Amino acid sequence: MNKKDWLFEITPKNNLLDLNLKEVWRYRDLLMLFVKRDVITVYKQTVLGPLWYLIQPLFTSIIFTLVFNNIAGISTGQIPSFLFNLAGVTSWNYFKECLTATSDTFKKNEAIFGKVYFPRMIMPMSIVISNLLKFGIQLFVFVCFYMYFYLSGYTIAPNIYVFFFPILVLLMGMIGLGLGMIISSMVTKYRDLTFLVSFGVQLLMYISAVMYPLNLMREKLINLENGTDYSWIVDLNPIAHMVEMSRFMLLNEGSVTMFNIIYTVIFTIIIFFLGLLIFNKTEKTFIDTI
Repeated sequence: MNKKDWLFEITPKNNLLDLNLKEVWRYRDLLMLFVKRDVITVYKQTVLGPLWYLIQPLFTSIIFTLVFNNIAGISTGQIPSFLFNLAGVTSWNYFKECLTATSDTFKKNEAIFGKVYFPRMIMPMSIVISNLLKFGIQLFVFVCFYMYFYLSGYTIAPNIYVFFFPILVLLMGMIGLGLGMIISSMVTKYRDLTFLVSFGVQLLMYISAVMYPLNLMREKLINLENGTDYSWIVDLNPIAHMVEMSRFMLLNEGSVTMFNIIYTVIFTIIIFFLGLLIFNKTEKTFIDTI
């Protein structure tokens, strides 16, 4: 057969900056198949099935309300504590699921990667897209409780910037995907990272202002007994800014500056493309080290 008659030619990628996005688009049908698989199989053999999508954020929000608001006495202003926590948990869960599920891509799919060729990027991308369904269900639950509290007489209203909320969701998916691809590439050589991810995600939740106002956390980190200022932990954490932006858009609660927005967007884009570069480089040799 003449070389000109070939439909595709699989060759090593020598260009470090080759992100392989055109090939991902060519395999978009396979991407949708993986998305469908992820949605159907995750809770297929469970008793409650998709109800777990609802149970987890609701119980988490209830525990946060009891511990941080009722016992610790943290105020959420005019916003009901449960609704405040539910908004933070819903946004945080999407980022967390994208990060944890994509951080083990090579290890979990080594069998299929070793047999069939397709752009490896499709696997983590399918996870991020399928998690949108879970996020959509949890967001619907949030809207239901929002309407309940509104009809109960609470003075709550979304911010005019709520129309930019889909962009915020896109940024959360991008940073979760980017960090997940970086970690997944490192797991091929350092298996211990698999255990550190779950532990690190729990720590990250507490410094991302999921269950308390961002300004309160910043004040507490400044006014420490030894006088040391640790507020930079919050200022340099883009996830904390994303959670705060979500509450600002949905509940008109909190403060968001232009600097925080620009910093979060730039940081997310850098992490996403860095993850793409590292992931594409690792996929050439991971089968020898996995």
